[in-house]
Amino acid sequence: MKFENVQAVLFDLDGTLIDSAPDLGAAVDKMRVTRGLSSMPLSHYRPMAGAGARGMLGLAFGMTPEHPDYEVMKEEFFQNYETCMTQRTFAFEGVALLIDALVARQLPWGVVTNKSKRFTEPLTQGMPLFATASVVISGDTTPHAKPHPAPLLEAAKRLRIEPARCVYVGDDERDIVAGHAAEMKTVAATYGYLGSQSDIQAWRAHAQIDAPSQLIKLLSI
Repeated sequence: MKFENVQAVLFDLDGTLIDSAPDLGAAVDKMRVTRGLSSMPLSHYRPMAGAGARGMLGLAFGMTPEHPDYEVMKEEFFQNYETCMTQRTFAFEGVALLIDALVARQLPWGVVTNKSKRFTEPLTQGMPLFATASVVISGDTTPHAKPHPAPLLEAAKRLRIEPARCVYVGDDERDIVAGHAAEMKTVAATYGYLGSQSDIQAWRAHAQIDAPSQLIKLLSI
């Protein structure tokens, strides 16, 4: 299939454009080691990398947000992550070429993530990949985070493009839910963190891609 009349492409961040699992895992694993616990391999953390502190603390300590020490542990995790967020993080293979193709076709692109501005801004400013992004919306840019459509609608508003003319690409079901709610075309990235462990068909995305390069084939440009 091909999407018609696309005027902008929006992406989730972690697990869609960049693989930040190594730095997220390192940040929480440091917490384990400083407490005398054994280090866990990256493969243990990777599947929940898209879930941020909740996912990392859950895997490292079996801790839920209801735990009385959760907020203190979360802040320690955040501080660890701030010191290493671009040390091991890289764009997925094919992402740079995809972005180059969008720019060459003068198709605006941007990021809509649930990652807070505290991390999104230094991360995107520190990676050359994002130099051509037309908009970056963080999880706290609007009063609501995904799966609410507000962040996606804010991105479209800033681009001055109708939501129906936008495509949103993500590797989590909440991305697809938000995209549908915003009346955008949705694409599930099966190469992301949850792709191999989820029933992606149940997300009801308009399309799915197994590699970033496949997106360009969906765009009628």
